[in-house]
Amino acid sequence: MTAPASPPVVSFDPLVPRPIDLPTAVPASGDLAELDEAKIFAAPLSPADRPAWRARLAQWREEARSRLGYRGEAYEAPGAQWAQRCFTVAQVWLWDELFFDFEQQRFTPERFLEDTRQRFGGLDGVVLWHAYPVIGIDDRNQWDFYRQVPGLADVVRFLHEQGVAVFVDYNPWDVGTRRGREDRVELADLVRELGADGVFLDTLKKADPELVAALQEARRGFVLEGESKLALERISDHAASWAQWFADSEVPGVLRAHWFERRHMQHHIRRWHRDHSEELASAWLNGVGIMVWEVVFGVWVGWSARDSATLRRMLPVQRGFSDVLLHGEWTPLADLGPAAEDARVYGSLFSHEGLDLLLLANRGDADVTPLGHAGALWGREWVALHDSEVVPAQGVAAYVALSHEASDDGGARWSELVERVRAELSDVAHERDATFPHRRAGRLPAPAPTGARREDLARDAVVVRSGEHVLTVRHRARETGMYLGAPYVDEWKPLPPRLHDQRTLERAVTLAHDVRVATQEVTVSEMAEFLGTDERGEGPATGMTLTQARAYAASVGGRLPTEDEWQLAAGLPGFDRLAPAVWNWTESEHSDGRTRFVMLKGGSEHRSEGSDWYTDGGVRAPDFSLKFLLPGLGVDASTSIGFRVCWEES
Repeated sequence: MTAPASPPVVSFDPLVPRPIDLPTAVPASGDLAELDEAKIFAAPLSPADRPAWRARLAQWREEARSRLGYRGEAYEAPGAQWAQRCFTVAQVWLWDELFFDFEQQRFTPERFLEDTRQRFGGLDGVVLWHAYPVIGIDDRNQWDFYRQVPGLADVVRFLHEQGVAVFVDYNPWDVGTRRGREDRVELADLVRELGADGVFLDTLKKADPELVAALQEARRGFVLEGESKLALERISDHAASWAQWFADSEVPGVLRAHWFERRHMQHHIRRWHRDHSEELASAWLNGVGIMVWEVVFGVWVGWSARDSATLRRMLPVQRGFSDVLLHGEWTPLADLGPAAEDARVYGSLFSHEGLDLLLLANRGDADVTPLGHAGALWGREWVALHDSEVVPAQGVAAYVALSHEASDDGGARWSELVERVRAELSDVAHERDATFPHRRAGRLPAPAPTGARREDLARDAVVVRSGEHVLTVRHRARETGMYLGAPYVDEWKPLPPRLHDQRTLERAVTLAHDVRVATQEVTVSEMAEFLGTDERGEGPATGMTLTQARAYAASVGGRLPTEDEWQLAAGLPGFDRLAPAVWNWTESEHSDGRTRFVMLKGGSEHRSEGSDWYTDGGVRAPDFSLKFLLPGLGVDASTSIGFRVCWEES
């Protein structure tokens, strides 16, 4: 008998871009069709080669448009043009503690917008990310995780009043939860219900034509934004794309989709990186946008003071001169002279109706004054839009000049705009501090008991002894991480086995008191008595929020056991689980100030099949822990989560 072949060994360096992420070289001669598949066109190292490089890019664009019969009517559609000026968009976990107040159980979008205004210069759009990574805990589908949120349409209306566009998230991999109507019907109806402006396509580069048609019918001017590289032929019906993990060349290159159609918006992001200077420079020189994503699925990946200040320096220019960026003649890597080249300062020139806009990015580690203190280049007089003529290290700057072709009226219009943008930038200084702003999640205190200790219940318990204990904890490597910090730092796209692999860690814990942990979960009948309802049953009470579970435990003089107490108790004789098995809430709620999560123990009978992106299901051994991101407004209540009570011994 022939032995089965061993699975191939996947070997990669997560700190190095994959081949598909790398920029594509532009051939000096021959067929250019291979450029259709590029993410970024690599730029030549030598300035002498760049005129021919620009000519080849122009040739490719003309040939590609001809091959596709491209006309770009979608970008002329009424109501769709807002996306062309959506320069900054934030991925927002719906229960981000800046966006939602857990104590008051209400949304606080005004607090979130003010924070992003101060640090980044404001947002043009937000993506309300809602289900992943908690979906799969029970049978609720991705639409339920939007529709069960009270007041969400009011949040969307508020954001619109503040001039912020709203994207919703579509998870095409959600095939193992409650089935209903076709996805295109559900998504189109959700768009109508919420008044959303666009959809982010999670894991999808492009949507099927049927989905596009359904969404355009639901809302005129609707915008689809695919993840990663968008196929050239679909630029015609996807007004934006999510430029995630696009590696640039040493000399900053040109984004293929935006070069093909200037009105196509792209948002640069490397979600796990702590240094965003490279994608900021690429977005700046290409005239496209940035995605701000600090709360990545339950772990903090904050922006440094330097990078957030760079974005603040970019946005007033991009917004103020958006017509120039969209419709002007674009000269990438304009010749700034050998001194700038040696200092690694690069520029894009945009010329429109008598105004020249020169955007400069410094990829070096020293401040540079590339135009000289007189601001002279190419025989023109340039005005710095920022507070000085210096392009700071790893930063950006902008200059403008009026040409002789500017009419009197046009010159006055441009002069007025220049002064307005300069005023907006007057208090935006470049920051030097590129330190990562660490956050660490800490366990929140348990609520105090509100009732007398129920001795009849406490007697039916196993006793976990005080002292020091060393526990083995098993978990699946997910994008949520576990206790401390992000699971992937400065990495490109995480792939198995670093993603979804089973992991083990060791926890040393000290219990100050003996703890009596109930042998079984609270039953349906016991919870009904507490709630004053007439439901009866000896199975585990489920569908309770963490707050409700805590309230019951406090009413009988106890609290929920911590994850460590639960695990230690599960190893003792007498510990039992009711049927059907369900996850157990624990008194291990954590927060880093932006994300709350609770550790669940025990596993459940329910398991959502069909995708690794679902949260963990199935009955689990006592040493398995699930980091469950905590939703609010009752969304945390699940048919797959119950609880048991514990009492501390004095």
